[in-house]
Amino acid sequence: MDRVKNHIDAFNQAVTTGDWTTFATRFAEDARMTFIGVPAGPYVGRVAITEAYQTNPPTDTISLLDSPSDEQARFEWSSGGTGTMNLTWTPTNHLATLTITITFG
Repeated sequence: MDRVKNHIDAFNQAVTTGDWTTFATRFAEDARMTFIGVPAGPYVGRVAITEAYQTNPPTDTISLLDSPSDEQARFEWSSGGTGTMNLTWTPTNHLATLTITITFG
């Protein structure tokens, strides 16, 4: 659960600062990021993930609603709407996979 909170904190910092390169270091070199509910991705590899965030950066921060484990979370966008994250981690605590399902309110 700390890993999920740390990930959300890092995401919100990147939204605020625009520093997606630093944020992307949280992902493994061969990570996969997939979105459900929005026409984006999937993105494979840290370079592709970084480029996706830099090309089309999110403008909303998110708040953690619930995280029953380090592999699942429910969140809320600052402008409304919710979503879920399914995460897997490498032994070195990098994100191996991130699947984000977006629900618009």
